[in-house]
Amino acid sequence: MTKSELIAYLAAENPHLRQPDVELIVATIFDEITAALARGDRVELRGFGAFSAKRRDPRTGRNPRTGAAVPVAGKAVPYFKPGKELRERVNGGALQAPARAARTKVEA
Repeated sequence: MTKSELIAYLAAENPHLRQPDVELIVATIFDEITAALARGDRVELRGFGAFSAKRRDPRTGRNPRTGAAVPVAGKAVPYFKPGKELRERVNGGALQAPARAARTKVEA
């Protein structure tokens, strides 16, 4: 689902809200999550999950074309950890992988 699809869905589910208001609400939520991560804060949405910024240390990488060593600066990357309720809903709604059959030795 894209941001525009989310806005259209929310507008359809809430006919008492105008489309521009729904756009503003969605944009504000995303902007606040982004701003919190930029400050180094953690954002937790109960039942959904938690957003945080994980720190990656500086390292030496390799140029794939030449194989030369390239210094890579440390950085923060966004990270999402799904909550228990989200994991259960996703796993409960998806087809479960079939259990592996026990391997038996075939005698000739």
